[in-house]
Amino acid sequence: MLAAALALASGCKRESFSPPGEGVWAMVDGSPITRTEVDKYFRTQVNPDAPEPSQDEALSLKLNILDELINNQILLEKAKKMGVQAADGEVEDKFTEFKSPYTEDEFQRQLKARNYSVDDLKDDIRRQLSIQKVINHEVIAKITVTDQDVQDFYNQNRAQFNVTETQYRIAQIVVTPHKDPGLRNRKNDDATTDAEARRKAAALEQQLSNGADFSQVAMDYSEDPASAGSGGDLGYVPESSLSQSDPALKKAVLSLKTGQTSGVIVLRDSYRILKLVAKEAPGQRELSDPSVQQSIRDNIRNRKEQLLRAAYLATARNDAKITNYLAQQVVESAGKLPIVVTPKAVSQASPTAAK
Repeated sequence: MLAAALALASGCKRESFSPPGEGVWAMVDGSPITRTEVDKYFRTQVNPDAPEPSQDEALSLKLNILDELINNQILLEKAKKMGVQAADGEVEDKFTEFKSPYTEDEFQRQLKARNYSVDDLKDDIRRQLSIQKVINHEVIAKITVTDQDVQDFYNQNRAQFNVTETQYRIAQIVVTPHKDPGLRNRKNDDATTDAEARRKAAALEQQLSNGADFSQVAMDYSEDPASAGSGGDLGYVPESSLSQSDPALKKAVLSLKTGQTSGVIVLRDSYRILKLVAKEAPGQRELSDPSVQQSIRDNIRNRKEQLLRAAYLATARNDAKITNYLAQQVVESAGKLPIVVTPKAVSQASPTAAK
């Protein structure tokens, strides 16, 4: 009986996988993903001016990055099989578009800050375009939103279209008199003293007076990490929320007409320029309102895209042979970052590949 039990236990052992080489953290259908690749993306997501993340935080982020790279590799293989890989001309066009908001010096600073070369950026663009083509073909092209879908959503969610108080859609440009490690504007422009902040705010006000687009100026120069990327757009703000803000901000918003831009507003900790994008009076918004219909269609489409994208990726992973060496190392080392890959690994594969 003991011999039989030992034989059974031996037969139930997990298959051992030999690593293809030192520094390989995953394999996807025979293609390696290396520690170097993970570390490169890790550096782009860690603020160099912030405290170093703990080992647990760093390792958790690296596991997430590796999983995303695994997904990307699967989709890149799909793009190759489908014949929808990005062409050189498409990559160059996107590269030019990405570079256009910057001067050459600013562009080089952006690359250096991310520890990227031009070739690295073009490779990333090629991968992103190829992956997006797969998603467009396999997910987005299959999404339909019918008039009945819109009607049903409105009927089920009618209360959320009842505006109980006046709402103001506001965009802002923020300039602060101190260095912000979380800065996220396109020009990487950051005032560090009060004098610099005053001059910068005045210069931006002049640009807007000369006809510059508010959202573009906000993306280029606003020092608010939360809104700069969206052109300063704060969405709709209820009047009651305005009452809880700085009185100078409320006064400025209430004095603006739709489409107007304020002058520089001096606050205790910043200088701001506001734009009133739209204003909504209280009352029930009906389905006949084109903006209501569009918001519902966008909502439904986004939900369906998230669902179909997740399902498509799950089925694509089922068809792929994935070996995650890093995950196995984390388990075997009780959460320590591995220095050298060991022979064992966790393998996620299709039923036939796992046998």
